[in-house]
Amino acid sequence: MPSDSRHRPVYVISVAAELVDMHPQTLRLYERKGLIRPGRSSGKTRLYSERDIEHLREIRRLTQELGVNLAGVEEVMRLQHELDDIQGEFEAEIERIEDELRAQAQPRELPGPDGKVDPKDRPVYVISIAAELVDMHPQTLRLYERKQLIRPGRSSGKTRLYSERDIEHLREIRRLTQELGVNLAGVEEIMRLRHQLDSTRAGLESNVRRIQDDITDRMTKWRTLPEGDGAGSDDG
Repeated sequence: MPSDSRHRPVYVISVAAELVDMHPQTLRLYERKGLIRPGRSSGKTRLYSERDIEHLREIRRLTQELGVNLAGVEEVMRLQHELDDIQGEFEAEIERIEDELRAQAQPRELPGPDGKVDPKDRPVYVISIAAELVDMHPQTLRLYERKQLIRPGRSSGKTRLYSERDIEHLREIRRLTQELGVNLAGVEEIMRLRHQLDSTRAGLESNVRRIQDDITDRMTKWRTLPEGDGAGSDDG
């Protein structure tokens, strides 16, 4: 998890409950459901961070303003926690790379970015095939696109083309609505976070690769410097 001040557990449950205008018992329920993950003091007292407070306010918005049921809220918060964890992993990876650079360790062999599109993101299915694959009416897919729940590509002739990832998202929407009873507002929140999660993961992985490539390039240059380059300081 990220180590910035927003993630530092500081508020006892009574203060946290007051900050979000909820009963302490509600916070305990949300913890049991895995919606929030407060820290603990050495004496096992629950301590909530600013990030926990943000999550609790988001839960209240989802339930009170958007009418999202608890199953939908669970999906939203699971994705929020996943985003937090990815950010934490990225920060840990950057710290590890910086340590490696300081130590001038041998760089491991890395695959260079080749600019290729992930096969799962390649738009290949026309709307009739995509609808058949997910057992939905094509008009439903158009509705979900207008709601920005999915983002199909377009051919040169402006025909909608769906990727494997779009098919996965459509199946997830069907699971949320049919199995969990999540309303459309809740599905919109969940799919927005899914898109954000995909983009964040891709962006962080790209940044890590770029930094690693930069380290590899520097280490290669250091190893290939002529020996005479370091002798000038002894002259004179």
